[in-house]
Amino acid sequence: MRRVAAGRASGVKLSQISTMQNKQTFHIPDRSRPGSPTSATGIVGQQGTSGNYATVSQRRRQRGGRRVQRRRERRKGKSLEVRVGTLNVGTMTGKGRELADAMNRRKLDILCVQETKWKGSKARNIGGGFKLLYHGVDRRRNGVGVILKEEFSERVLEVRRVSDRVVSVKLEIEGVIINVVSAYAPQVGCGREEKESFWKELDEVVETIPRQERVVVGADFNGHVGEGNRGDEAVMGRHGYKERNAEGQSLVDFAVRKDMAVVNTYFKKKEEQRVTFKSGGRCSQVDYILCRRANLKDVSDCKVLVGESIASQHRIVVCRMRLVVKDRKSARLEPRIRWWRLKEKDCQVKFRNEVTQALGGVEEGVNGWTSTATVLKETARRVLGVTSGQRKPDKETWWWNKEVQEGIKEKRVAMKSWQCQGDQVSREAYTEIKCKVKRQVAKAKEKAYDELYAKLSTKEGEKDLYRLARQRDRAAKDIQQVRVIKDADGSVLTGEEKVRGRWKEYFEELLNTENEREREGWTMEGG
Repeated sequence: MRRVAAGRASGVKLSQISTMQNKQTFHIPDRSRPGSPTSATGIVGQQGTSGNYATVSQRRRQRGGRRVQRRRERRKGKSLEVRVGTLNVGTMTGKGRELADAMNRRKLDILCVQETKWKGSKARNIGGGFKLLYHGVDRRRNGVGVILKEEFSERVLEVRRVSDRVVSVKLEIEGVIINVVSAYAPQVGCGREEKESFWKELDEVVETIPRQERVVVGADFNGHVGEGNRGDEAVMGRHGYKERNAEGQSLVDFAVRKDMAVVNTYFKKKEEQRVTFKSGGRCSQVDYILCRRANLKDVSDCKVLVGESIASQHRIVVCRMRLVVKDRKSARLEPRIRWWRLKEKDCQVKFRNEVTQALGGVEEGVNGWTSTATVLKETARRVLGVTSGQRKPDKETWWWNKEVQEGIKEKRVAMKSWQCQGDQVSREAYTEIKCKVKRQVAKAKEKAYDELYAKLSTKEGEKDLYRLARQRDRAAKDIQQVRVIKDADGSVLTGEEKVRGRWKEYFEELLNTENEREREGWTMEGG
């Protein structure tokens, strides 16, 4: 009876069942319990927008297997993983270099920061090759920004500073356009007008981004979306935290309006890796990363980083996503000869002797100067040395010495111990180490800047003074170099054919359109 029922459920005829019973080869695979998903791709494939799970066979037909996926990726282009994070820093004052160190250790490419409490609208190098694009109007509240690693800071196309709660940065990464939005929602106790103004600004920013471009929103929404997703399966998963409140409902409504997904809630993590805010005995989830539902399949993981001591209450939320990019050859930087070492007397004497000895056996002729220049360059490379071909580190972070790094590491360990134990003794130990590190940083900065000012006050330091001034001016600019152009609708063009076509349209319009001033002058003369 069991075999007959199983045969009817699977669509097998009774005659086939009897035949297979005689051969004793009849087998019905159990596909009623699909495996639990481990990524956002698996969740979208199984659950969909209605919350109904698909069978294993359906998933296999949609997915095509690992080998088929790899072949598709090879045909499309190479894959690049980008790690995007968000953090409420509380204040950026005194935390820039520590943030750069944390991003370097955690291999973060982009970090959205909120509550920077910096006044102004500019860019600034924070050390380690990382650059901060920020905007704020008050030193005591709000302020948002986006931190980019050195490679991405050179690919900025546009920066939109909407308000001290919303800022957007457009990047071009190997032919892929990605828009990073950093937002800071009003707290629960703020007025209704301020909250409505924030959501209106965020709606306008996302609405103006073309559909073919990627969007990543990293923000402190000061709301709880809650655990479970009944009725909201299209925009969030089941792995939220605690109960939903009014601010969390506003976030879900925004995701529904803009067809976006709350990435945090799609991955099953431990409670410690879901909590983004922890103060005393209160734990909550208020920091989120959002992306468009069409790009959710490219997200491989999203979790909270535990153990960082940058902010005492908030934690870093990190999302890993994959971009299929075009294969481009990277420009190689050639090493240069260190001619400035000729200022040293030992190098002068050694260089002069070796050049004289090398030129002693060279016959002067038609190519005399070419031979002399070759000898000079080869001797200079051997005596003076060459550069590494890479850019120099940020001169404003000379104070980041080993003593400060050890202090920061000790503070991070004390922070982790306090989070695990939660007693008064560990808290006092962390507070003591934190004050100690602040004193170390202040002393290191004072010593480094005293040495720098003493060097710049000399005659030899005049060139360094102008160089540092140019470096600061260049670092304060959002866009270092114009790399792409836009079409008539304002969308960014990356393909060579599209760019050529746009230039053709531009020149045809420029050369064939009559100037209004000339037209009026011609009419007056003709009249």
